[in-house]
Amino acid sequence: MARKEQAFKAVINDTRPVAGGRSYSVDITGSNYNHFLGKSIGDAVDGMFVGEGDGSLSGYKLQITGGSDVTGRAMRPDLDGPGVKSVLVSPGVGYKGKRYVKKNAQVYRYKYDGIRRRRNLRGNVISQDTRQINLKVVEAGKRTLPVIFGLEEEAAAKKSSDEEE
Repeated sequence: MARKEQAFKAVINDTRPVAGGRSYSVDITGSNYNHFLGKSIGDAVDGMFVGEGDGSLSGYKLQITGGSDVTGRAMRPDLDGPGVKSVLVSPGVGYKGKRYVKKNAQVYRYKYDGIRRRRNLRGNVISQDTRQINLKVVEAGKRTLPVIFGLEEEAAAKKSSDEEE
């Protein structure tokens, strides 16, 4: 049986004011995949390890802000380790805190104060069960992200940056 190559889906969020809060999606495979194993939420990663190995994000510094596993369970920063834990949680990461009630053939959504639920959530360490990693730009490189991901032409981006100066 052929073994399927392991991969993460990296979602890079550019929260800087000049970027406008845009997100970009990239696959992480091969030796870059191994670089992320064992890292936890809050760790900083060099951008050259993100992407198809061409080092297109070199010069960028990215911070791990979260992720999810194969089944869609959220990674929670306050749970240690890579495993799944059953936790009593208030509304926040992994639980929205809504209760649906049917009345008069209608469905109403309520948010009660103090509502808590027991949820199975994933720990804060990236493992082989992780499928998505959320990353935030901490330091930018020389090239802008829209140019790297092919959303803008390099000449157009250079012209707009010259006009800003």
